[in-house]
Order: sequence, then C-alpha cells, then structure tokens
Amino acid sequence: MAYDLLNNEYGIEGIVAVVEGPGGLAMVRVTNDLAEADILMQGAHLVHWQPEGQHEVIWVSEDASFTEGKSIRGGIPVCWPWFGPHDSQADYPAHGFARMVPWNLVKTAQLEDGSTCLEFAISTTHKYADIWLLNLELLYRITVGSQLKLELITRNHEQNSVSVSEALHTYFAVDDVRAVEINGLEDKRYLDKVDKFVEKIQQGPVKIAEEVDRVYQDTEEQCSILDPLLARRIRIDTESSHSTIVWNPWIEKAEAMGDLG
Repeated sequence: MAYDLLNNEYGIEGIVAVVEGPGGLAMVRVTNDLAEADILMQGAHLVHWQPEGQHEVIWVSEDASFTEGKSIRGGIPVCWPWFGPHDSQADYPAHGFARMVPWNLVKTAQLEDGSTCLEFAISTTHKYADIWLLNLELLYRITVGSQLKLELITRNHEQNSVSVSEALHTYFAVDDVRAVEINGLEDKRYLDKVDKFVEKIQQGPVKIAEEVDRVYQDTEEQCSILDPLLARRIRIDTESSHSTIVWNPWIEKAEAMGDLG
C-alpha cells in the first residue's frame, strides 16, 4: 500500500491520515475536535468512533481476525448487495462481498462545523466485480463528528432494474447488554428468526435476556439504545430504510462462532 501517495492526495494535516492498521490492513484515521474514528480500507469498515469526551460507541470483538479477504467481527460491516445468505448461490458469502473486498478512498473534506467527510468507492478488482459491478456504482460517504453520518449510495448506469438488499450491520458498545433497553420499536411488527420467523408485535421497549434475532417491519422512526450503566443514550436515525434488525447471539451461539468472545 502506497501510504505516502494516498496521504499526499487525500490526507488533511492533523486530521486525516492513511496508516497501517491491525493485521497490516490499510486504515484511514480521523482525528478532529469533535471525534475520532478509524475506517479500514478493506470493506470501508469503520471499527472505531468516539465523540470527544464520550465512551467508545462501536464494539469490536477482542477475538476478531484482521485478515485480507475475511470479514471482521464488530464495527460497522457494509452488507451489500445482499443481506444474509444469497437467494440462489449457496457458495456466495453471507451478507454479500462488500465487507471483504478492497475499497478506494476517493474524497476527503473538512466541513465548516468541524466534522470530516470521507468518500469511499468499492474496488472493481475482485472476483465478484464482473457479476455485480459491471453497471453498478457503489459509494459510501462517512461523516465523522459529534454525530456519525453514514450514506450508502448505489447507482445503476443501465436501463435494466437490479435488486439489491443492504445493511449497515452496526455493533454498538454497551456496558452490560442485560441492563440496556431499545426504544422506538414499540408496537412494531417483527419476524422472530429464533422462533421460526413467526410474526409478533413488540410490547414495550426491547430488552435482551436471551438470544435475539428480529426483523422489525416499517421502521422509519428514530430508535435509541438507553444504557444506564454508561449514563448515555445512543440515537439512531435512518432514511430510505424500512426495516430494523435487532441481534444479539447471547451465550451459546457466541461461543460457537469462534471470533465473538
């Protein structure tokens, strides 16, 4: 990785630098007056965001593997162009390939409010590119400040329609998951994957005391994670998204996964 060339073109003195990250993976480090963040070039994978004076917001497993071509347990994986298993190709990777392939840093800017904007474009030099990226353009805009703004943009340059599904699979850091509650999903319908995808209605705030894997439907309202032990509330606002996943593998499944801890 030509770090000097990247820093000459995209670095911002004292604010944005391309450095060698964990496992030797290239990483963009952002440090401004409002927050700091680390984004790996592989997968444009954000693994750290901490607003000034606050605790870390993003969780990464201590057992995560930082290896070229492998997904990373934690942070904010970009799931694209499918979420979960592929509909017809069982040998395709779960949650798509975007989180495991190289991305290019194509733009950086320091904004008037003190936040920093980065733009990444997915590389077209991997084995899935001929299938998916022939006519599709995928951009990812990350704005780092006292708030974290993420914009995933797919452009189709052909007349034929293409179906994609996507997710920003965020792992949030909390003090003790048994003490938190998630607000904003009250009275929403959800599909309970742990219970054979039975449709249910959420009663009150979401609390986690066992394995949870749910797809909440028609969710355009604000959600929040209340963490009393850290005395904070993490607020999540979405646009152009109509479902919300709440997932925690709990104990037995976490042990079986190998890289979760």
